[in-house]
Amino acid sequence: MAQQSLIDTFKRAGQGQVFAFFDRLDAAQQQRLLEEAAEIDLAEIDRLTRTLLAKGAAAGVNLEGLAPAPYEPLPENGGNAADWSAARAAGEEALRAGRVAAFTVAGGQGTRLGYNGPKGTFPVTPLKQKTLFQVFAEKLRAAGQRYGKPLHWFIMTSHQNHAATEAFFEEHKFFGLDRGRVHFFRQGRMPAVDFEGRILLETPGSLALSPDGHGGSLRALDRSGALELMKSEGVDVLSYFQVDNPLVRCIDPAFIGWHLNRGSEMSSKMVPKAYPEEKLGHFCVQNGRLVVVEYSDLPMAMQKETDASGKLRYIAGSIAIHVLDREFIRRMARAGSDLALPFHRADKKIPTVDAKGEAVKPEKPNGVKFEMFVFDALPFAKNPVVIETRRADDFSPVKNAEGVDSPKTSREDQLRQYTRWLRENGAQVDTDSTGLPSVTFEVSPLFGYDEASFADSWKKLSPKPEIRDGLYLE
Repeated sequence: MAQQSLIDTFKRAGQGQVFAFFDRLDAAQQQRLLEEAAEIDLAEIDRLTRTLLAKGAAAGVNLEGLAPAPYEPLPENGGNAADWSAARAAGEEALRAGRVAAFTVAGGQGTRLGYNGPKGTFPVTPLKQKTLFQVFAEKLRAAGQRYGKPLHWFIMTSHQNHAATEAFFEEHKFFGLDRGRVHFFRQGRMPAVDFEGRILLETPGSLALSPDGHGGSLRALDRSGALELMKSEGVDVLSYFQVDNPLVRCIDPAFIGWHLNRGSEMSSKMVPKAYPEEKLGHFCVQNGRLVVVEYSDLPMAMQKETDASGKLRYIAGSIAIHVLDREFIRRMARAGSDLALPFHRADKKIPTVDAKGEAVKPEKPNGVKFEMFVFDALPFAKNPVVIETRRADDFSPVKNAEGVDSPKTSREDQLRQYTRWLRENGAQVDTDSTGLPSVTFEVSPLFGYDEASFADSWKKLSPKPEIRDGLYLE
């Protein structure tokens, strides 16, 4: 009865094609298709068809009233040193009280890197070739030890990599973390549709499903029970970062403190754009609300605008590092369509089947995928704050196999960071003009995961080691 009821519901919604080949399928294939169909919110698909696929709905982003967003500059760039100090103190107090957890969006595969596996299992460090997951695990272990409270870590996987991610952590004994504090859950999925809003089949027995974007992380946190777990553990602040950035300060007390001291529901980090064409979203203000405008949506003429001092006007680049309040996440996850995160359409070439059930590989876009972006929550947040961070301390993602944002550039940035820390503490290190050392060595996050923790560990070392090829500090 339940099976027929589901099929009838799809037919009444004009989506009966989903079950066009149902009678051809064996029992296991039928069960899979029914389970996939049960994931679909047909009312949501109908709404998206009306709002995003209707004639004229694909118009560009509204730029009316747009202006650069204010942000809190670092002290060396004119920021208030006392405010930064107070923020750090407030963040450290929250960490000691156990109010903070970490959240990694880790649904991706390493395909663009030519790597077969979850992206978090990709090796990134210059000497030990530690994986992204190990780097983050050690940073969180070290922060837990420093503040006397082990941290919960929430990791959002995808249907594609969930089992492999869990197996990887089991194989590596959770990198020394308490496995009861590491929580995996899957990202939601959305069906692809044709340009009339009809749900596409990938095969006669499966839907063309894809992840619902990093904005879907807010719904997934709620649906997985993560928010209730946070509440029961006294956690009300979540530190959000993406899996591809080994340099990120997973736990940054100053950032957490700015968020708390401002009474913010969602806060973000920015780096000054290096040049107008850099592919970063822009923090802007529109109608009194903080928004992020993607680089592809802001006309190049605006991206090149400068102020009286010659600096870029739209300088605040988004690097996907946020702090969010637990109850704000819950509110956004359960909001009605008028307050929920908007979906964006992406026209794609989607493998599907024809009327006979034969495979079709299109040569041009034949349908639409829907996804949400987490930064679209910012306009709904009370007192959102944007703070400046040093690119060299927080941002060197691994996205491409070669060139910019590649494993090579990220390893070099890690080496530059270790070298800066050493020099700040009186060590002699030979470098080239970019700060890259002439030798390859590595600092474990368990020795130092930021300037302060490194300085504390370095002071305790006696005698000080020679900075040479192969040196490993842990």
